[in-house]
Amino acid sequence: MPASQESTTTRAALVVLAVIASGAALYLLADILAPLALAVFLAVMVDGFARVLQRRLPLLPRRAALPLAIVLSVALFGGAAFFVADNAAGFITQLVAYVPKLDRLIAQAAAMAGAQTPPTLNQMIHQLDAGKYLGQAARGLQGFTSTAAFVLVYLGFLIASRRGWERKVVGLFPVREERQDFVGAFLRIRDGVEQYLWVQTVTGLMIAVASWLAMMAMGLDNALFWAFLIFLASYIPVVGGVVAVAAPPIFALVQFDSYWQAITLFVVLQAITMFVGNVVQPRMQSRSLNIDPVVVLLALAFWGAVWGLTGAFLSTPLTVMIMVICAQFEGGRWVAVLLSADGDPLQLAASRPTLSPAATRPKPTRRRKAGG
Repeated sequence: MPASQESTTTRAALVVLAVIASGAALYLLADILAPLALAVFLAVMVDGFARVLQRRLPLLPRRAALPLAIVLSVALFGGAAFFVADNAAGFITQLVAYVPKLDRLIAQAAAMAGAQTPPTLNQMIHQLDAGKYLGQAARGLQGFTSTAAFVLVYLGFLIASRRGWERKVVGLFPVREERQDFVGAFLRIRDGVEQYLWVQTVTGLMIAVASWLAMMAMGLDNALFWAFLIFLASYIPVVGGVVAVAAPPIFALVQFDSYWQAITLFVVLQAITMFVGNVVQPRMQSRSLNIDPVVVLLALAFWGAVWGLTGAFLSTPLTVMIMVICAQFEGGRWVAVLLSADGDPLQLAASRPTLSPAATRPKPTRRRKAGG
């Protein structure tokens, strides 16, 4: 075997081994790394919100932009949580009133399956091991609470140490050209995350508003609550919106006496989601994120398997980060080319550096006094 071919084979084997080892490390350290990655994502989001406030409110002092962005972000998340909790309580209460209708639907489904004595909803609940599922739900709630606490702690420290990172960049990259390359890569990653948020927010609003209009036209109860849940689920790429719009037609079966409302609602909601997901969203993503749509789907499967729901939520931003980092090195550029949509991974638009001048100036050196 020629030396050049052997070198290429060895390099490819090392890349495969490195990917497998990295995936195993990410999976084993998920409890530590997933909250940290989510906190970094939220920190970038808050920082971007602060810069938007600076542009939209010229009279706002620069030092007040970040605190105001934090306060508004907390208010938005708190309001969303209160809205979900308040409507969920009423939704559960309303669902209890639908128990007789659920029994009839179960009886019809059992008759179609050939069952002689269909069970009721209460019998099905009693036959389940309630203690087992309650324990799983309690552990899941405990895990969610601890993860949320870790994310908040990480987020607080990241925001508090924000200014210190600029001095660290100067210390890590004393050469001006290397420092500019690092800042450029960081800005491409930051802009990619912000553009991903913009794309998911716009397309999620489109799906949620259109779904709300369709549900209101059908007279479905809790239409605003369902629309809000559809909007939240749209932040999980590819499958989030499709799964979310399947729930309202199921509850339309319970609310209405006939089936045509549920069937019509299912067709309309799926058509809305498929149109936005297959026509609008790919064009916006390819124009802003420069990621191949197939890569988005594969990234969702990989990060979802490694980090669960957090990985599914962060799959596209993490892929943008990997693409930009690989594009900085000659040996990893081929990976970035495969991940990109047009073969040019550095096409991702980056703004001018917004770090303080200390992050882009060379470190000053003290002059010695004559005769000293």
